[in-house]
Amino acid sequence: MRVRADKSGVSPLPELRYPSVPEMVASARSLAARRPGLCVLDQVGVSRAGRPLHLLSVGRARRAVLVVAGAHANEPTGGSTLLALARRVLDERRLRADTSWHFLLCADPDGASLHVTPAPHSLLEYHLGFFRPAGAEQPEWSPSVLPPDRLPPETRTLLGVIDALRPYVQVTLHGTDLGGSWVQLTRNVPGLAEPFGKSAAELHIPVETGACDAAGWPVSGPGVRVMPEPGSGVAYPSLPDDARHSTWYHAHRYGGMTAVVEVPMWASDLVDDPAPHPAPAAAIRRLATRLLRDTRQVELVLADALPRLDGADGPLLRAAKWGLGLAPGLAADWVDTPPADTTMAYVGSVDAFGRRVPLRAAAMLLRVLRGTDDPAAPGLEHLVTTWSESFATRFRARWVPLPHQVEHQSRTVLATAHHARELMV
Repeated sequence: MRVRADKSGVSPLPELRYPSVPEMVASARSLAARRPGLCVLDQVGVSRAGRPLHLLSVGRARRAVLVVAGAHANEPTGGSTLLALARRVLDERRLRADTSWHFLLCADPDGASLHVTPAPHSLLEYHLGFFRPAGAEQPEWSPSVLPPDRLPPETRTLLGVIDALRPYVQVTLHGTDLGGSWVQLTRNVPGLAEPFGKSAAELHIPVETGACDAAGWPVSGPGVRVMPEPGSGVAYPSLPDDARHSTWYHAHRYGGMTAVVEVPMWASDLVDDPAPHPAPAAAIRRLATRLLRDTRQVELVLADALPRLDGADGPLLRAAKWGLGLAPGLAADWVDTPPADTTMAYVGSVDAFGRRVPLRAAAMLLRVLRGTDDPAAPGLEHLVTTWSESFATRFRARWVPLPHQVEHQSRTVLATAHHARELMV
């Protein structure tokens, strides 16, 4: 296998890539043709742009597991994992003895068509093709920010699949660009933390123990967090979305639950340090100040370029504006509501989060400016380059081989399905 050096010198990466949505559909169609009595591929909906949404079903048992990939366009590991799981369920009779498995190939095919780095060789290359839609356009998150009559068709399709299958567990495959692996649960699954942690250790993937996304959430075990009950406070009051109003909780109507399995593309061994931070309040204030400063730099470029964009309002520009709009409230949340978890891992997670918000907005705005040969593009490209390389260097990023990403996520899905089923007995 050929390797190509990471531009920043962080790590060589293998010449492997994540499958596109058409490639996933072709693979699923091949599986269905190979085992027609057991495996069915159906179109269950269409996206806003008219792209088909496909569900691959293996087995006909009433007890069901639903696996969802592609909810976030910039988190591509899930597609590879979904196909690996489908093949494994087909090959191992015990997995489907009394359970049917259903795989939503990509929850957001429109978004997937806009994230154009299937084989990133550096964090910079990843960001140069970056896309993640604004919150209201994300299939799983839209119910938390939109009224029911305005939900996008991708969300309505996903809700309809849950209504039809009534899965005892839904597992949605997510990821991060740089960090560690962790699991979010809508209900506690005792026993999951042990196989999850063992898998991560075997594959040299750090466990993210202080994810700031889950600040204040109950801990089921290292890297496994349980979402708070409805009615309790949220970690960051300024953020417009609330996981408890997302599609993740829809399975609760039928006695089910959801697990969100996160796996990194690049790992950082700084995200699992449980040591207390020596001065967390001061560190968080510095990070909040940097977030506002970096965001302001991107806002100035946007303000300068907007008159030349002639009213452009495509998904890249909408997403960039949305991301920039999050920064002021997020910075205030960090400073005004310090969490009980003030470990090195937590402060590191805030550091990474604060880098991502302006970097992602800058990257998407850069793609817009490049598309119009705008004179502001070279300066913004320098900013994206500097921030990407600084991010990788600060966190000592190392590539997680794609087979390891897929194996760890697959193992965690299977462990979740097993332990969640034991709760039903």
